[in-house]
Amino acid sequence: MANDILKTLKDEHDSLKKLFEELNKTTERAEKTRPELLQKIKAALLPHALWEEKVFYPEFRKRADRDGLQAHAEAIQEHRAVELRVLPDLEAAEVTSTEFAGRAKVLGEFVDHHAKEEEKTMFAMSRKLFSSEERADLDARYAEWKASPQLAQALAQASEKVSAALRANPPPA
Repeated sequence: MANDILKTLKDEHDSLKKLFEELNKTTERAEKTRPELLQKIKAALLPHALWEEKVFYPEFRKRADRDGLQAHAEAIQEHRAVELRVLPDLEAAEVTSTEFAGRAKVLGEFVDHHAKEEEKTMFAMSRKLFSSEERADLDARYAEWKASPQLAQALAQASEKVSAALRANPPPA
């Protein structure tokens, strides 16, 4: 079977879910494990989200009907919430604190909700909007992008965006 971007993205959702489950099992004593797991989560989540925003979502939007456009708008807003509020708040928390645990759980819940909605609506619609050849092409483009220097540049820009969001609106003490 040919590669399929929808399968790749779903597999990444599943991997992220497992990482969040591991993170949620940690205690305040996990001062080495928590940052390691957070780094793994970010290394999986950020390229995934950036590529969806830059390539997959715009391609989906071009073909979507009214319901698809609403699903697209929801997905974009969920990405914004995670990128500009939930992730910066988590990164600002001391890893040995209960705030870190609570914020990590919220991030995991946001990502899980987003993944389920995306799979249920956008992916189902995408199977009708994109041919198997187009989905295979998107998958190949995604793999190329993840292996390119463009990824590092996109991640640096995303990191600055997160830092700017944190400076502009710090989390509650």
